[in-house]
Amino acid sequence: MKKRHMRFPGFKDKAVTLSYDDGVAQDKRLISIMSKYGLKGTFNINSGMFGRESTGTSGRMTAEEAVRLYTESGNEVAVHGYKHISLADVDSAVALNDIIEDRKNLETRFGRVIKGMAYANGSYNDRVVEQLRMCGIHYSRTTVSTGDFKLPSDWLRLPATCHHNDPRLMELAKKFTEFDVGKYFWRNYPRMFYLWGHSYEFDNDDNWNVIEEFAEYIGGRDDIWYATNGEIYDYIQSYERLEFSADGKLVYNPTVTDIYITSYGKNQNYMVAPGQTVRLD
Repeated sequence: MKKRHMRFPGFKDKAVTLSYDDGVAQDKRLISIMSKYGLKGTFNINSGMFGRESTGTSGRMTAEEAVRLYTESGNEVAVHGYKHISLADVDSAVALNDIIEDRKNLETRFGRVIKGMAYANGSYNDRVVEQLRMCGIHYSRTTVSTGDFKLPSDWLRLPATCHHNDPRLMELAKKFTEFDVGKYFWRNYPRMFYLWGHSYEFDNDDNWNVIEEFAEYIGGRDDIWYATNGEIYDYIQSYERLEFSADGKLVYNPTVTDIYITSYGKNQNYMVAPGQTVRLD
């Protein structure tokens, strides 16, 4: 049986996604840069702190500003805790309430199911992870940076490639764009560049040029899928639901998503539509 691998939509073998926290006014400028170069991401919001210390150009946006900005830009909104507390440091009941209240508020305001999250202050433990499952959260970003581009093995302990202030940022971006996924069969699986941070840091550090340079360099490439955290998660979950025949020559797609597959050797590509069975030559 030939070695086969998942590809992202359009047979792309790389994905780029961003994750930014707190729902601050500087997200407006960040999103304008992202949109300019075709990038997408997930914005993790504390719904119990809308409008706090807001002066129009800094502080947290009002609920109305946030709904308008994230909805119109096509980016994802996710949980960041109702009051941005360190979940591993509080009683279980307090942690559960902080998670579920934020999810409920965001779903009410944005009119969509919220299933993603980022840990406030990077605080989590095994108990908190289990609480996320109880609250219907499917993926949650940590503050861990790996410096690599592997797809996550544990979506509730989701690491990033790096923070935007990592001195290796452009070095990693160059390595990512130049990486030949299909050169060797043992590394033929797709890769993901995951960037995280807080947009207010660009003001604090006076370095908006960092994200502008990154976005200009990595954006607009034909072999990269620019997606939110949730879009990548959903696609991979759909791929993992594919059903193969006993000899591996037939594949059935029980999902509602077009799934893309490539085979190593002849480099044949297959798109398996929802409800379709495809023979893999």
